Amino acid sequence: MRGIYLTALIFLSLRVMANPVELENVRIWAAPDNTRIVFDISNRVEHKLEKLSDPHRVVLDIQNARLRNAPAQPMAADKYLKEVRSAMRNPNDLRVVLDLKTDARIKSFLLPPNQQYGHRLVIDLYSADEQPEIQTASINRTPGALRDVVLAIDPGHGGEDPGARGPSGMHEKAIVLQISKLLADMINQERGMRAVLTREGDYFLPLRKRMQIARQHKADLFISVHADAFKDPRVKGSSVYILSQRGASSEAARWLAERENASDLIGGVNLDVNDNMLASVLLDLSQTASLEMSIDVADRVLAGLKSVGKVHKRQVQSAGFAVLKSPDVPSILVETAYISNPEEERKLRDRNYQGKLAGSILQGLRNYFNEYAPEGTLLAANVTRKHVIARGDTLSAIAQQYRISMQRLREHNNLKTDVIRVGQVLSIPSDS
Repeated sequence: MRGIYLTALIFLSLRVMANPVELENVRIWAAPDNTRIVFDISNRVEHKLEKLSDPHRVVLDIQNARLRNAPAQPMAADKYLKEVRSAMRNPNDLRVVLDLKTDARIKSFLLPPNQQYGHRLVIDLYSADEQPEIQTASINRTPGALRDVVLAIDPGHGGEDPGARGPSGMHEKAIVLQISKLLADMINQERGMRAVLTREGDYFLPLRKRMQIARQHKADLFISVHADAFKDPRVKGSSVYILSQRGASSEAARWLAERENASDLIGGVNLDVNDNMLASVLLDLSQTASLEMSIDVADRVLAGLKSVGKVHKRQVQSAGFAVLKSPDVPSILVETAYISNPEEERKLRDRNYQGKLAGSILQGLRNYFNEYAPEGTLLAANVTRKHVIARGDTLSAIAQQYRISMQRLREHNNLKTDVIRVGQVLSIPSDS
């Protein structure tokens, strides 16, 4: 028996040696604050990473592996990676060398197969500082100074995560980036409004990072832009979504949310059990958001989209989208069209149609913020705000709410007494 057992072990070992793991492809995605190198592999591998200096480089040794094709090379603008080299370390093992432009922090992990890819080995390069850098613009927060309304525009997917794919092969990640850039340009031409793009190129951003960028810019609204797919290619039309605290409002909403929430797994996030914050963002569907404002903005944006063409649902939809779960930034998700519908895929390719979609979203945003601009913004200074008296309201409580004196409120509305009635509309001074 012992001899048979040893023979079996030797046979299995020889079989493994005879069938090395193949590195089928190498992809490189350069973002503003990191570079990701992805190896498509035919099976799980044992690997070892070592960082060396003089010059800076990362040495990757992969046991029992072969590289099928020459590795891809980084773009000249890549912040961290200079060149990728490879050679056999010995008859069985592959060595890949990542020549760096500067010192970098490295992280590697393996990802199992999913609906988009097979096995993958992922290496991330970050700033050598302890925390990855987040690119931000200067923000005017001088006490007493009026500021712009800040809108975070989030083009869905990117890099390793292509999103949905149309019948002709068009990727969602490319189309929504084009629409988002058009929308951002339009917003930046509006007085009192400023746009921030969560991504400006073809690279992967985890859902949590998208929300972090919006928070870092102190965004007043987060708008995630998509052009998703559905299992029935006949489905078409635009939709606007908010976060659901309970369940999805339709089968399509549930299906879309499941696809979008899988973006981190497709794009390559290391779901480390010690990363409690990430786990809560991805998996805790009970987290609440600033829903009152989100609902109102979503209604206005949906009304704007109706002027462009068919909408999938005539009311705002809701589902458990992880990317909408920032508790302190009101958020909406816009499905511009269904890329799985051949007719809508053709429209999405058209630059003029993209402009119409972006313009209709802007119209909805303009309609909302012209009426409900945040305190301390340029738009609020020029808005004649209204307050409709509700049951239980008092003049003193209203004055306190808008941080003005009762006398100023009386004078502005020509009130002779403090008596008010339900349904009465008060004008709020713009200097309040």
